[in-house]
Amino acid sequence: MAFTPLHDRVLVRRVESDEKTKGGLIIPDSAKEKPAEGEIVAAGEGARKDSGELIPMAVKQGDRILFGKWSGTEVTLDGEELLIMKESDILGIMS
Repeated sequence: MAFTPLHDRVLVRRVESDEKTKGGLIIPDSAKEKPAEGEIVAAGEGARKDSGELIPMAVKQGDRILFGKWSGTEVTLDGEELLIMKESDILGIMS
């Protein structure tokens, strides 16, 4: 894939949620919510201060993250649905 996000944006692949509950019930597709968990596919170099100094990104390619339900813009690249979002939309990194 030949896409590099600019500035403080990241390209995210959603991580699919479980199809069963902890109790073993199968969740139908119509009842599933889009997952708010993903993996960073690509990241920009970071934002810049007014002085031009680079503020490095706190996330990197391969990080698993949590993000807000309505975060990002959905795009399709090479037939795959991905999200482009700002670093500030990311709630945290999962370890």
